[in-house]
Formats: sequence, structure tokens, C-alpha cells
Amino acid sequence: MRRTGAWLVRHALEQLGVRYTFGIPGVHNTEIYDELADSTRITPILVAHECGGAFMADAVSRIGGAGIGTLLIVPAAGVTHAASGIAEAALDGIPLLVITGGVRRDLGRAWQLHDMDQQALVAPITKGHWRVERHADIVPTLYAAWRLAMSGEPGPALVEIPVELQLQAGAVADLPEFVPPPPAGHTAAAAALDHAAELLRAAAHPGIFCGWGAVDAGAELGALAERLGAPVATTLQGLSAFPGNHPLHAGFGLGPAAVPAVVNAFADCDCLLAVGTRFAEIPTGSFGYQPPERLIHVDINPAVFGANHPVAVALEGDARAVLSALLERLGVPQHGAARAAAVRAQLAGDKAAYQAEWLAHDPRGRVNPAQFFAALRAQLPDDAIVVADDGNHTFLAAELLPIHCARGFLSPSDFNVMGYCIPAVIGAKLAAPERTVVGIVGDGAARMTGLEMATAVARRAGVVWFVFNDGELAQIAQAQQLPYNRRTCSVLPDLDFEGLARASRVQYLALRDDRDADGVIRAALATAASAQPVLVDVRIDYSKRTRFTEGILRTNLQRFALGDQARLVGRALWRRITG
Repeated sequence: MRRTGAWLVRHALEQLGVRYTFGIPGVHNTEIYDELADSTRITPILVAHECGGAFMADAVSRIGGAGIGTLLIVPAAGVTHAASGIAEAALDGIPLLVITGGVRRDLGRAWQLHDMDQQALVAPITKGHWRVERHADIVPTLYAAWRLAMSGEPGPALVEIPVELQLQAGAVADLPEFVPPPPAGHTAAAAALDHAAELLRAAAHPGIFCGWGAVDAGAELGALAERLGAPVATTLQGLSAFPGNHPLHAGFGLGPAAVPAVVNAFADCDCLLAVGTRFAEIPTGSFGYQPPERLIHVDINPAVFGANHPVAVALEGDARAVLSALLERLGVPQHGAARAAAVRAQLAGDKAAYQAEWLAHDPRGRVNPAQFFAALRAQLPDDAIVVADDGNHTFLAAELLPIHCARGFLSPSDFNVMGYCIPAVIGAKLAAPERTVVGIVGDGAARMTGLEMATAVARRAGVVWFVFNDGELAQIAQAQQLPYNRRTCSVLPDLDFEGLARASRVQYLALRDDRDADGVIRAALATAASAQPVLVDVRIDYSKRTRFTEGILRTNLQRFALGDQARLVGRALWRRITG
């Protein structure tokens, strides 16, 4: 039979279960867009900018249930615009399917529009990339890209389809059927599992540290924590891997930059079970944490074992499969129940004390972050999705807002890109329309992708963005203030967020102080429930630093030689004295 390349793309995406594509049509992909217009299974979403489209696709993949997050973009400029979102997915282990057009190869002409080697451009930020040469290769290549993106540690895969293949009909044999691969298992040896169980049984103070790789293993993590009597700390991405209202949940991070409940609970940890984490910079507070010698590391990617810390036992495989096998071998440790009771009591006391410390803070007429998050948590259902951007608000949320469900917290992590929240909220709502979706975004990040709010209006996505408005790039401004006693290029020019909301046709609410928190949040959620997006301008107080900020500043300062420490501290003191 003969089919156009555009028809073949549509057929493949329908077989793969893709529900949405994100992008902007251009001369190198309009034929595919025209085909998708006739699809009853796929909805193409027009975005304001390809970077926002990449964040929406990322969120679709993180939430699950709506097929793989898929970009449909023009070559060259579309790829460079989307590159930040693709790279975030690559470093965070999020599957994406990126489909681009390509310049015509049948004209024999140089200097064509959008003519560049985008295969070389995306090589460092994708798991795999292809340029299709024949009609017969389109469907098998898209299937192969999906399998690669979804297998092992997930990530983005890109397929370039030259425009002449899209436009022209070509010969293809019988179309291959897409057969999903079986669920991931594990390759951990029986001896390694036995050794890990032995170390955990013998530990006096075991602990568990989990990341996004454990996000679908909540039941197994809970069973292990209860059986061992072990506190559970999480990475930033892993905040929704273990429920924040579980009595053995300690909090975010490990090391001096973690919250007090984590610091105290892991002070004597003599055996650490790490699941689905790389011990990357953010969750360890700029590598300020040193695990115990008895480190058991579970991950689907063997490259992480020993990369930052030596391991006693490496267990390769899917977290659920490995933890299930480990539970079978563990039995019931002798002191697990008594230890669990003591750990629960300590964690409850430490969390209450930290909350009280924050609530006692004077916000000087602005909104106390702890008051805001307490009011928000009280009104969110347990299955709500919270999306954060990159900035000071991210770590406030990590420290002060418990997440109660799996895949309930999304945030850019290892690539640490700003501008994620506003578009990702839209992607999350499209993937899970029945769930409440809210975003926490700093005023600096909101400037980057704020116009994507119009995309939410067009899709009638009832979501809420809480913009933490303090007039600074607060995370950087605070990091500058201590060593430099001044802020350079981190103070923002004034932006009328009410005007931005009006221009985008979203509802606007202002939250000026703590007294209005309950009422404004209630009104915002009620409006969103009627399929109307809402922007809430939160006059936040950032004068109290997070434990994360204080911890990473100390950790990094201590790495300098004494002479450099004296110079940096002396410079800051002199500037403070002289003004």
C-alpha cells in the first residue's frame, strides 16, 4: 500500500496511546498537524512557545495515564526553543517523544529554511535520535523511539521526519502492530538481595532515602519502613514517592541542608537503603551528606552505583520489583516495632517544633510561607497535584507542604530550569482532568512562561497558579546577600500581574497578608473548579531563610581554604559595616 508520511505518523501515535501533542505548526510539519486534526484519539495543543510545550509534555509523562508526553515541533528553531524542557526531562529521567520536521532532501538545494544538523544538537540531551529516510521506516522508528524513551531509566527520544516524506505517498508493507514490552523486573542477584536483607536486619538505626525512581513503589516502601522502624527522607523529585502524612516520613533532603526532623532521625543511621536516587546535588544539599558504609543502593540505572558514594550492595532493577524481593527475604526484624514507635514520636515532635518556629516568624505585613502552606494543605484533596518551579519557593514547598499521594508533586530538579511551573500545570491538568492541580511559582519564573496561561484558557483548564511575588530572584538574592552583602541582577523590575492575568483572560486574586489566606485560597480553588484558570498574586515574605539555603551556604563555604573563608567573610562584614 501507499501512505503519506504524515498519515503514518498519526497511525503510529494512535497505536502508542498518545493523547496529546504539544507544539507550533510550521512549514515543516503542517501536513502532520492536518492529519492529527482528523484523529479521534489525539488532540494537538497549540502552545505559546516550544519550551512551554516541552514542559507540558514533561508533566503529562510524570503524571501518567495520558500516554507518553509528545512534542510535535518544527526543526531548528523549534528544537532550540524546546531544548531546555527536553534537557530537564533527560536529567530528571522523564520519557518524552519528540517529533520534528526536517528540511527537504529531494530539492538538491543548500541554505534551506531551518537547515541545521539538529541530530548533533540533541545528542547530549536525548537517549536516542533518528532521521527517517524512507516511508517504510516511520512507524517502526516511532515504535523504537517509544521503547527507548520508556525503558530502563526513562528519557527523551527524538525522531526527525523530512517534509517530503510527510507530503508524498510512499510504499509501505503491512503496518507492524505495536506490542508493549513486559513490565520491568530486576537483575539483582539472589546473593546481593540476601546480603542487603542481612545488613538491614542487623542495623541498629536503619534509614530509607527515596527519589523519583521509587514513585510507584509507595506500598513497598511503606512496608519496609514499618517493618524496619526506619525514617524515610526524600529527594525533591521524590517528595511524592512516600506520603508526607505517613508517621515515618521525615522530610526533604539529607545532610546539613535537610529539615531538622531528617537531621535528627538520620544522625545515627548505620545502614541506608537508597531507592531510585542518584545522590545528586540538590537532595544532598550541595553534596553535604556522607552516607554510612553500609549503603544499599537500588536503581534501574547501574551507572549511578558508586558514582558519588561507594556502595555495600548494589541492586539493579525496577524499584517495585527489587523492594518486593527484598521484603520476601527480610522477615520481621527483632526490634522493628519498638524502633518504629520511637522514630514516630521523634519525627512528630521535630516536625511540630519546626512548624511552630515558622508560624512564630513575623512576616512584616506580608504572607508567612508556613501560614500559606498550612491553609493550602487544609483545602487540597489528598490526590491533588502540586507543581513547583525552580526558586526559593521550591524549597519552601519541600519543607512546609506535605504531599499525600504518588506523583503528586512535580518540579524541575537536576537540570534546574526556570519557567517550568505555569506550562507544566496545564500538562498535568490535561493528563488528570479529574484532579485538583495547583502551581507554586516565583515571580521571576512566572515572567519566563507566563503567556502560556492563555493556553490554559483555550483548553478550559481549571487550575490555580500561586505566584510568590517578592520582587527578587530570591534564591540567588539570598545566596548573594550573605557573602557579598549586596544583590546584583537579582532584583526584578515591577510587573503588573493583574494586567498579565487580564491580558491572558485568567481570573486574578490578590493575597496580601496572612488574614486572607484561607478565604483567597478557597475562592481560587472554587473558581478553578468551574474550568476557569486563576492567578493568585501572593505578597510573600522571604525574610526567613529555608534550611536548604542556610545549609548549602555553610557547606559550600566550608569547602574553601581557611584563607579564602576569611577573605569572603571579611568582605561581607566590611560591606555590612560600611553600607
